[in-house]
Amino acid sequence: MIQSTSAVTTRQITRTWWPLAASWVLMALELPAINIVITRLANPEIHLAAYGSLVFPLALVVEAPIIMLLAASTAICSDWGTYRKVRRFMHILSFGLTAIHALIAFTPLYGFIARVVLSAPEEIIGPARIGLMISLPWTWSIAYRRFNQGVLIRFGHSLSVGLGTIVRLLADCSVLAIGYAIGTIQGTAIAAATIIAGVLFEALYVGLRVRPVLRDQLPEVSPEHGPFSYGSFLKFYIPLSLTSLIFLAARPIFSAGIGRMLDPLASLAVLPVITSVTFLFRAGGVAFSEVVIAMLEKPGSYVALRNFAIGLTMAMTLGILLVTGTRLGSIWLSDITGLSDRLLPLARAGLWFAILLPGLSAIQSWFQGIVMHHKRTHAITEAVILYLVVTGSILFAGVFWGRIGGVYVALIAMTAGEIVRTAWLAWRSRQARAVLRSRDTVTS
Repeated sequence: MIQSTSAVTTRQITRTWWPLAASWVLMALELPAINIVITRLANPEIHLAAYGSLVFPLALVVEAPIIMLLAASTAICSDWGTYRKVRRFMHILSFGLTAIHALIAFTPLYGFIARVVLSAPEEIIGPARIGLMISLPWTWSIAYRRFNQGVLIRFGHSLSVGLGTIVRLLADCSVLAIGYAIGTIQGTAIAAATIIAGVLFEALYVGLRVRPVLRDQLPEVSPEHGPFSYGSFLKFYIPLSLTSLIFLAARPIFSAGIGRMLDPLASLAVLPVITSVTFLFRAGGVAFSEVVIAMLEKPGSYVALRNFAIGLTMAMTLGILLVTGTRLGSIWLSDITGLSDRLLPLARAGLWFAILLPGLSAIQSWFQGIVMHHKRTHAITEAVILYLVVTGSILFAGVFWGRIGGVYVALIAMTAGEIVRTAWLAWRSRQARAVLRSRDTVTS
């Protein structure tokens, strides 16, 4: 007789997942909160477009190589020696990336990128540069935070990650309230100051919270991994880093494509509003990746984690359908976010093109977590390259055709790219899934 044993229960998965999901949801509230304030200040279209389509995408591209530090530290920081060496790597990389950010923000390189490469509308170029200058501490703060968050997750303190995000959101709201009360500061500058205050305070909290974990729980030597070497670490990490870089490079590519299509300013203003709504529902799926990495090594975890991923996919898809297909969508976009009558129809229609994105996030996290568990990170890079090829092709076709609004083309490209990316991860993880199924099946 063959049966499967589930040593890992849904309750255990939920206990690990929900603080991470709450953290991501709180982070997802950051951009809507910024949008709410910007729409109530002078020239909202200009500043929505400047921050959402220039400042934020460029800052994300610069920080891309450090994004996966959370997953890396969760996976390998099992003792003091490994922790110290990865921390040194984090600081060196952060210094280099911050120098690149400064080069873009404070030199003529910015004008070339904004005007020639991205074809940004002239009215958003000045405000966006101020935002990039203010956001200089972004990369180093994110790197320090994510690196130490991985250690917290590995040693069972995922709730602390959620509490750190509350600290971040409180700092965000404080800066936004001050900016709104003053009323004369440009929306882009307020947005940049908000995200910097948030990540700095969160990094400070995480740094303080990880100290007792390092002191009391991190062993000098761990039997879980062999001796650490930078060569083996880079072999593991570089594909992850390239994955983030390629994926986040798509953000400026979207801006460049939209800038060459119909009504670029309106589309550039609406796209970050739509993506902020979808990210509220994607947050739970994004958080699931670290749960899979942390729990998949436990016997009997495969079926429980797979079923959790299926349930999460269904719940998030139903959630965004409820908002998109009912009056709730108009309430959020018009009454709460404050979009103008000109932008509201564009945003309502655009949400329908993004309806599959939340569910795809959960499925991706499931397959990606399996791939990372088996140290086959090059498969993740391959999937993101396919994403970039698909999205870039659709954007190019939209520019060439020139008869459809840029925001619709961008969302179609985004959805198609995520479908292809998910399918490739499913294909590349098939052997690892077979091994895990075999592991968790016992004969009695």
